[in-house]
Amino acid sequence: MIELEGLTKRYGEKVAVDDLSFTVRPGVVTGFLGPNGAGKSTTMRMVLGLDHPTSGDVRIDGRHYDQLGDPLTYIGALLDAKSTHGGRSAYHHLLCLAQSNGIPSSRVHQVLDTVGLTSVARKKTKGFSLGMGQRLGIAGALLGDPRILMFDEPVNGLDPEGIHWIRTLMKSLAAQGRTVFVSSHLMSEMALTAEHLVVIGQGRLLADTSMADFIARNSRSYVRVRSPQRERLLDVLHQAGITVVEAGNGALEVDGGKAEPIGELAARHQLVLHELSTQQASLEEAFMRLTAQSVEYHAHTDAPDDPWARPAPRQEWGADWKKGS
Repeated sequence: MIELEGLTKRYGEKVAVDDLSFTVRPGVVTGFLGPNGAGKSTTMRMVLGLDHPTSGDVRIDGRHYDQLGDPLTYIGALLDAKSTHGGRSAYHHLLCLAQSNGIPSSRVHQVLDTVGLTSVARKKTKGFSLGMGQRLGIAGALLGDPRILMFDEPVNGLDPEGIHWIRTLMKSLAAQGRTVFVSSHLMSEMALTAEHLVVIGQGRLLADTSMADFIARNSRSYVRVRSPQRERLLDVLHQAGITVVEAGNGALEVDGGKAEPIGELAARHQLVLHELSTQQASLEEAFMRLTAQSVEYHAHTDAPDDPWARPAPRQEWGADWKKGS
């Protein structure tokens, strides 16, 4: 378990981490999200004692990192895949880590096999690709068979097979009851991997919740309906007191509703439906909405405003319809 309480880090006038408190619990993959410059890497460095907090506290299973004997057997981390001696082979890089942490040398062969680097174990790491370097970094995190794993952008440079592998690995580690804390900017992958999310912006905590609750709280859900009898459908929904938003391509949208009662209503009036689907925002959309005011670096385009690129104005029909009615 990783516990942060009032963690703050200042660099002169710059506040990188601002009174941050949360707990990373075992048994689930916890995703750590935030825009560039939000303070994620600084937070992870303070967990490992690489940076010292200005104030506040961070503990690993109740102790500070510098209080851990043979720390790789407590917490394994991948923060920078390039932090290897280029003149050493993958095997000797891991052997040095093992010997300095009281880990049997036999474990080196095991983790090299786990990450798929056995065939290049004796090659110098300066010739490794980014993806191979990521695998070696993950091997180093796994070396001490720790109860806590922490990964910063673990899928960088990995091919699709490698991305699937690390996703499966993190889920299996959590299923064993380990604490897995992972930071990534790849939202589609995070949505498939994490069960719990911690989101920060400008160093401050924005969310600490389950993946499902995060998306539900920070997105618009609606039911999309299309019918060749569109006008009749509009009348039926209006008479039922259901608020309808007219979207493009002849579709209608019902905010906050459920598909079942709309389908049953259409069936009672013998209306043909070509589409009846519940729409939910993606993790990326929910994340963008929550962190919109916390983005430090904004990109802008010099292209003139294109009126044809603007979404068509939407019209609302009918009265308010409460969710589930």
